Amino acid sequence: MSKQVSGKVVCSNKKAYHDYTIEQVFETGMVLTGAEVKSLRAGKANLTDGYAQVKNNEVFLYNVHISPYVYANLAAPDPLRMRKLLLNRQEIRKLIGKVKEQGCTLVPLKIYFNERGKAKLALGLARGKKLYDKRASLKQKEADREMQRAMRRNR
Repeated sequence: MSKQVSGKVVCSNKKAYHDYTIEQVFETGMVLTGAEVKSLRAGKANLTDGYAQVKNNEVFLYNVHISPYVYANLAAPDPLRMRKLLLNRQEIRKLIGKVKEQGCTLVPLKIYFNERGKAKLALGLARGKKLYDKRASLKQKEADREMQRAMRRNR
């Protein structure tokens, strides 16, 4: 169910795909300052410990580090500040229902710029994996790699 990302990917959260089963992906906008957008264009962001929560029918992003822009002349905002995510009401209601289920959480998957130059966030509705699920997915990944190598050698 992942959407195709067109444009420049700033950063992605590979650990999220390892730790969680992604059930659905939402494309969201973010409320950012100008210096944060310039910093994103320079590729200065980190999603590893990030998460999102629904509060008062709004979705907020926490613990996503966007480094201060070096050449900004104004006071730089806190790199780990809470950022509002832009979703429509119907999507927010859907998220509220899913998050109330046991084990579901909202995880940022990647930050990218779309074809119109807007900064977007791929937000995943995720369910935590057990340790044996993680091992099984690693084995499957390794088997796929081996199969690809064998296919390349046979050409």
